[in-house]
Amino acid sequence: MAGNPVDPLQTLSAALAVPADSKEQADILATLRESLEAHPNPIPILCTTLIKTVSSAGDSLLKRWVLDLLHFAISRSNLSNEVRTQLASQSVETLGILLHDLNARTVKVSIQCLTTVYPLLFRSLCTNRTLRQQWDILSQCKARILEFIWSPTASTGVKVSAIKFMQRVIIVQTRGISDPRLQNKNDPNISNVPADHPFLPGPVLEAEGMKLLESVITILYTSQNPELLSAILHSWSNLVKQRPALVQLVVSSLSSWTPAALSGLPASSIKSVEKAVRILLIHISRGPHGSSFGAQINEALSLQVVRMERASAEEKARKAAVAASATEATKKRPSSTPAEHPSDAKRMKIDVDVAGNASAAFLASFDFTTLPISLITDLIVANLEAFTEPALLELVQTYRESRGLTPGPPVSRTPQPAQPTPEATPTPGPSAEAAVKDEPVDPLQMDIDEEEMEYEPDRLNMELSGDETIAEEETIPADLSEALTLDLIDSTLLGPKELTDVERNALMRGSVSRIWDGAEELKIDSVVSSQWPGASPTDMWMLLIVRMVTRVAHLDEDGGDTETKVDFYSRQDNLRQTLCDYIMADFPERLRLVTTWMNEEWYNDRIRMTDDPHWRPNYESWLNQVVSTYQTVLEGKPEGKPDGKDKAFARFLLDLPSVPPDVLGLLRDLSVDPDKMHVGFTSLREFVLERPSLRAEALQVLLELTTHPDPVTRRAAINTVRRWVPGIEPIDSMIRDFALQILRRLQKRPPKEEVTKVIDEQAGASDENMEDGQLPSEDLLQTPYLPEEMELPARKAHVLQHVELLFALSVKIPEFLDEIFTAYGQMELTVQEAIQDLITALIKSLGSSNGKLLTLMRTCPPGSESLALRVLTIFTEHGRPSAQLVALVKGLISDRDLDARFLIPIIAEMDKPDILKYLPRIVSILNGQQEPRNLVRSVFSSVVTTPPQTFGSVSSNLPRVRQSELLTPAELMVLLHEAEKEIGLKSAIEAITVCFSMTDVFRSEILAVVMQQIVDEPVLPVLFLRTVIQAVTTYRTLVGFVSTTLLSRLITKKIWQNPHLWEGFIRCAKVIAPASFGALLQLPKEQLRELVDKQPSLKSGLREYVTKRAGNKARVAGFLDIFGEDDDTSPVAPATPDVVMASVPA
Repeated sequence: MAGNPVDPLQTLSAALAVPADSKEQADILATLRESLEAHPNPIPILCTTLIKTVSSAGDSLLKRWVLDLLHFAISRSNLSNEVRTQLASQSVETLGILLHDLNARTVKVSIQCLTTVYPLLFRSLCTNRTLRQQWDILSQCKARILEFIWSPTASTGVKVSAIKFMQRVIIVQTRGISDPRLQNKNDPNISNVPADHPFLPGPVLEAEGMKLLESVITILYTSQNPELLSAILHSWSNLVKQRPALVQLVVSSLSSWTPAALSGLPASSIKSVEKAVRILLIHISRGPHGSSFGAQINEALSLQVVRMERASAEEKARKAAVAASATEATKKRPSSTPAEHPSDAKRMKIDVDVAGNASAAFLASFDFTTLPISLITDLIVANLEAFTEPALLELVQTYRESRGLTPGPPVSRTPQPAQPTPEATPTPGPSAEAAVKDEPVDPLQMDIDEEEMEYEPDRLNMELSGDETIAEEETIPADLSEALTLDLIDSTLLGPKELTDVERNALMRGSVSRIWDGAEELKIDSVVSSQWPGASPTDMWMLLIVRMVTRVAHLDEDGGDTETKVDFYSRQDNLRQTLCDYIMADFPERLRLVTTWMNEEWYNDRIRMTDDPHWRPNYESWLNQVVSTYQTVLEGKPEGKPDGKDKAFARFLLDLPSVPPDVLGLLRDLSVDPDKMHVGFTSLREFVLERPSLRAEALQVLLELTTHPDPVTRRAAINTVRRWVPGIEPIDSMIRDFALQILRRLQKRPPKEEVTKVIDEQAGASDENMEDGQLPSEDLLQTPYLPEEMELPARKAHVLQHVELLFALSVKIPEFLDEIFTAYGQMELTVQEAIQDLITALIKSLGSSNGKLLTLMRTCPPGSESLALRVLTIFTEHGRPSAQLVALVKGLISDRDLDARFLIPIIAEMDKPDILKYLPRIVSILNGQQEPRNLVRSVFSSVVTTPPQTFGSVSSNLPRVRQSELLTPAELMVLLHEAEKEIGLKSAIEAITVCFSMTDVFRSEILAVVMQQIVDEPVLPVLFLRTVIQAVTTYRTLVGFVSTTLLSRLITKKIWQNPHLWEGFIRCAKVIAPASFGALLQLPKEQLRELVDKQPSLKSGLREYVTKRAGNKARVAGFLDIFGEDDDTSPVAPATPDVVMASVPA
C-alpha cells in the first residue's frame, strides 16, 4: 500500500456510498488511512473539509475516523511544522466545539489533538499580532479542558488526556533554556512572547503556568486514581528535560511523596505508582541536570525501598492469613451425611488435591471488586452452567446444612441419602400447613436474611407447569368451612395515621437522610456510574428527593375548602424551601441537584395543568426564589465578588427548560455591577451560543450593554460580542447591523418641527428624496443607555458610547471604515472633532500599510476630508511617512483641491523641487492665529537645514558634503519673497516673521546672504525693504552692510521708480541714520529733496554731515540749498523698530 497510494477522493466516495457504520465502510476507511499514513500530503485538505462536516453529527464510524486522522496529522505525521500549524489554525474552533460532545471518546481525542495544537498556535501567535480571535478560542479550549480535571463526572480516560494537556500548557507557559546555544526553535515557551504583544500577556501566562504546576503537585499528593498519577509521572520526564529550572521542584515533590492518599486501594495499584516514582527519580539522576540532586534522590530511593518492602511483607501476611482462615473453615465444616454413606459432594472433596487447595486459597484472597461488573457476571453464569441441575441442587443443600439452616424439601431427581430414623424424613402435611397460614405476618415487619430464603426450584417448576396436585395441596386450607364463612365484601383498609406538622417534617427529613445515606454507601461500592452514566447512586438520590417534593403530594379532586388548600400549599412550600436552602448553602457543588429540581418542577407543572387547569404553577416562582437567593449569596461573599472560575450559575441557567423574561433582566443588572459582571456576561454568552430560542434576546442585551456609559461594562460587552465577528452566523449579521444603526444616530437630524412638516407635505412619498445617510428620528435605534437626542456641542464620552463597538469591529472588518467615513460627512462639527480624537487608537492598530485605509484616503467621500487629514496626521506624528503615503498625498493634492494641511505631514519627505512647489501653499494657511503659525514653524524646521557654526567664515579645511534634499535658510527666505503674490502679502509677512523668530537658523550672516541675493534680482519683491528694515533692527551688525552696499545698489537700480520700494528705502534710511547719510548723498538731487521732504528729521543730520565733510564747495552749497535752514538742530534719532515696521507698506 505504501508503494501504491490510493486516490483519496475516490476511496472516500466509495466509503460514503456503502451503508454507514458497516463493516464494508470500516474496511474502506482503514485502507484509506493506511495509504494516507504513508503519503500524508492530502490529509490537510481532507481534514479541513470533513472535520466541520462531521463535527455537528452524532457518533459514527466516519466521525471517529476523521477525528483520528486529524490527530495523526497534527501529532504524529511527517508533515512540516508550517502545514501542521495551518491545519491546527483551521481546526481549532471545531475542536473547541467537540469538547462539548456527549461522547467521551470524541472529547478524549479532541483533547489529544489540542495538546499538540496549543504549542503550534502559541508559537504562531507570538509573531502574528492580528489573530486575537484565534487566541480567544484557544484560551476557551484551555479553560474547558482544565475543567475536566476537576469534574467529578468526567471519565478517567478524559481526565488522563486533560492531565497531559495541562502538562503541555505548563511547558509552553514557562521559560525555556536561557543559553542561546542550547535553545530549540521547535520549543515554544513564554520567552518567545514580545513584551509589547497586544493580546498575549507574558507575565500573566507565566504565572498561570506556575499555578498549573502547583495544581499538578497537589493532584500527585491527593489523588486516589493510579492512572492519573501515572500520567503525571510519565509526563514529568519531558518537563525536566525541557525546563531544567524546574528540576529542583520536581525532585523535591517526588522525594516528599508517600502513598498516604492511596490507602485502601489494592496493593498492586500502589506498587505500580511506587515503581513509576522510582523510575522517574532514577531517570532524573542519570540525566544532565540530576548530578546536583544526587544525594537527595538517593535518600528518597532508600526510603522508598524500605516503604515498599514493608508494604510487600504486610501484603504477604494478609494473604497468608486469608489462606489460613479458608483452610481452617474447610476443616471445621460439618459433614452433611453419615460417614458410611458419603454423598457425591463429599466424594468430590476427597478427590481434591493440594493444588486445588492452593487455588482456593488464592481465590479467597483475590479482590474481585477490581474486575469489571460485566466480567463478574459472565464468570458466575459460566460456573453455574458447568454444573448439571441435580449437582447444583445438591451443592445448595450441602451449603445450607453447613450453615445450620433448615434443609429444603427433598430433591426428587437425585438419589436421597439414607436416613437413620423415619422421623428424620420431612413429611409436610395439611396440619402443618394450616398452622403456618393461621398466623398472619406483616411482610414489612419481617427481618428476612438473604441466606434464610428458601431455594425451591422444583416446586416453582411444578407450579409453573400447572401441576394441580401441589397447587391444591398448598392452597386448600385445613378448615375449609371456617374459611368460607369469611365475609370480605364489607371489609375496609385502615387509613394512614394523621400526622402533625412536626411529625410530618420529621418523617420527611428522616426519609431524605436514609436516601442520602444509602446513596453514600452505594457510591463507595458501586461501579454503576462508570458503566451506565446518568444512573449513578447520586443521580438516583437526587431524583428520589426531587420527586418526593414535586410529585408525591396530591390535592383531593374536590379540592376541599380554602383552608385545606392553603394548608396543602403551605406544606409543599415548606418542603421546597428546605430543598432550596440546602442547595443554596453550596450552589456550585449542588448544581446538578438544582438543575434536576427545576426540570422536574417544569415537567410537573405541565402534567398537572393537563389534568387540573387550576393547578398553581411552581416552576417560575421557585426559579425566581433560587435566582434571588443566589444574588444574596453573591452579596454576602467577601467584597461581594464571585469566584472568577465560578460558572455554576451560567450552567444552571443554560440547562433550564424554560427561561422567563425577568431572568434576562436580572443578567443585565448583574452585568452592570462591577463585582458581579462576570456572572452576567458568562450567562448571556452561553445563552447566545447554546440556546438558539433565546439567542436574539440575549444578544440584544449584550449589544445594548456595548453602549453603556460605564467604560468597564461597555468594554466587557464589546469583548464578549466581537469574538463572534466575523463568521458565526446569524450572530455576525445581528452585531454588524446594530453597530451601523448606532453610528447613524450621530448623523445630523432635521428638527422635529421640520420632520413633521415634511411628513405632512410628502405623505405617502418614497424615501428616495431623503439625503444619503440620514434617517428620520423615529427610525433610529434606541438603547436604554443612550439619550434620545445628541446634546450639542457633543461630549467625547457620549460619542464614544456610539462608536466604540464599531471601532472594535473595524479591526477585524476594515470594510466598516467605509461606513465611518461616509457617516462622518453627515455629522455636526463637534461630533466630527470627537471622532477625530477617538479614532486614534483604531488607526494606530491598523497601521499605515493598511490597504483599506490608503484607499479611503485616496477616495474619501465629500465632507470627510478632515478625517482623512487626521488619519494622515496619526500616521506621521511619531514616525516618518512611507514612500507609498507620500505618493498618495501628492496625487490627492494634484487631483483634488484639498487643504494645504495635507502637505504638512509629508513635506519633509519630498525632494527639493516638490518642496519649492508646495511650500507656498502651506504658508498660505497663515491667518494671524497661533495654531497655523506653529504648524508653519514646524514645517520650516523640518525642511530647512541648520547652518553650521562656521557658516560665513573666510575659509575652512572641512571637506564639502553634499546637502540633502532639504532647503538652506537662504533658499527659504528667498522663496518667501519670490512667491509673495502666490502666498499673499499678509501671509508672507507672517512667514518672514516666523523665520526671524528662528534665531538659531536665520542668523545675521544668513540674512546678509539673503539680502545680497535678492538685491541682484532684476525685479525686487515688494516686501524686500521691509525685510531689510526687520534685519537691521534685529541684528545691528548688519547696519554697515546695508548702508555701504545695499543702499548704493538700490540707488543704482533707481529704486525711486517703484513707489512701494521707494517708501521702504526712505524708511530704511531713517532707521539706520546717520550710517545711511553717505549713501543718500548718492541720490539725484530731485530724489534727495523728495526724501528730506518726506523725512524732515533727516535734514539737520544731513546738513551737519555735509558741512563736516567740507568737500567741493559748490557741491556742498547745492546740498545745503536742498537741506535749507532748520530751526530744529537736534540730532536725528533712529526710529524704534515697532514704529518703523508699522509704517512700512505691506
